[in-house]
Amino acid sequence: MRRQAWIVLAVMVVVLAAAGAAWVAKPPGAVVAGDAQAAGSSAAKAGKPGDAASAPPLEFRASELVQPQRASLPERIAFSGPLVAPNTALLRARLPGTLVALAVAEGDRVKAGQVLGRIDMAELAPRIAERSAMLDSARASLAQAERTHASNERLAAQNFISPSALDSTRAQVDTARAALAAAQATLETTRVGQRDATLVAPIAGIVARRHVLPGEKLSAEQQVLTIVDLARLELAATVGTHEVARLAPGMPVAVRVEGLDAPIAGRLARIAPAAEAGTRSIGVTVALTNAQERLRAGQYAVGEVLLPDDRQRLLLPATAVGSTAGQSHVWVIEGGRLARRAVTLGRRDEAGGRVEVLDGIGVDARVLAARYDNLREGALALVIGSAPPGAAGLPTVAGAATTAASAPALR
Repeated sequence: MRRQAWIVLAVMVVVLAAAGAAWVAKPPGAVVAGDAQAAGSSAAKAGKPGDAASAPPLEFRASELVQPQRASLPERIAFSGPLVAPNTALLRARLPGTLVALAVAEGDRVKAGQVLGRIDMAELAPRIAERSAMLDSARASLAQAERTHASNERLAAQNFISPSALDSTRAQVDTARAALAAAQATLETTRVGQRDATLVAPIAGIVARRHVLPGEKLSAEQQVLTIVDLARLELAATVGTHEVARLAPGMPVAVRVEGLDAPIAGRLARIAPAAEAGTRSIGVTVALTNAQERLRAGQYAVGEVLLPDDRQRLLLPATAVGSTAGQSHVWVIEGGRLARRAVTLGRRDEAGGRVEVLDGIGVDARVLAARYDNLREGALALVIGSAPPGAAGLPTVAGAATTAASAPALR
């Protein structure tokens, strides 16, 4: 029995050694019989990612392609700023006093020369009386000096006084006459101040602001009312130094004002002679007529000058142009396949959503009108549906079940 056990053990060792030698000797990549089915399944699932030529064709609707068009592209220069009323008057108190009456409020319409209020200048009446007395004294002094001089002239004719004494009395007459003129001017100045106690509208317009209330003590030159004439307004804006050379006074300007649907016709009135320090921008002024007073000073407005274009340019929708690492490009369909073409851009029409193409494609190019993600160079591409205007000659495929618009990776 012991001998048979040893024989069985020796046979098992030989079998295991043979199996190990066979496993070590198996060449790389060999598949054993038990693994063949699994390997075949994995191979069936594995593909070649990025192989655009073997992928199914992408399908685009005809409306998703455009063809470059030649047309003129007028250039627009836009600027913005607030509306201001150039004809604005600030009514001030000429002399100190108490405001006893103010007959208008904010928003009231006034006429030029209309009495708006009155300032009490009680201390002015004694001053006028005092200066009137000084004027009477100056008149009396002049009369006395003239009588003395006339008497001395008779005495000098009889050689009773010397010529120097006559000259002295003549100088006294001149001094008295000058003193009289000074007294008259002082009294007139005081009376002018008395007239300034009445506040009068300097222009016709609307009261924009009341700075004081009746009963307040006013100082000289203190602001009382602000009056604005809205019949003529101006748009105060700035433009860049690179744009101002193409502007000139008298150019028509379309002005859009917040709150109004339609633009208002204006005229470029003035261009500043120098750039503003720090901003390197130049001020421009647009004149607007506002006869119906629909506009108000302070409203925000945008002006636009349209510069005509005498050239025919190659234009594309701005949505068709993408950018990668600072390089603009478009996707085109050439020979049934997608191709990315680098392009050089020129003018842009922000309002119309158009852009000029200077180089990179021709007028017969078939361009994707929108930007798509994950497009691959050389991928098969088909167009379904009827060709849109401006895209004549595009190939079409009918009966397609799936389009590029339905592929999530393209949107």
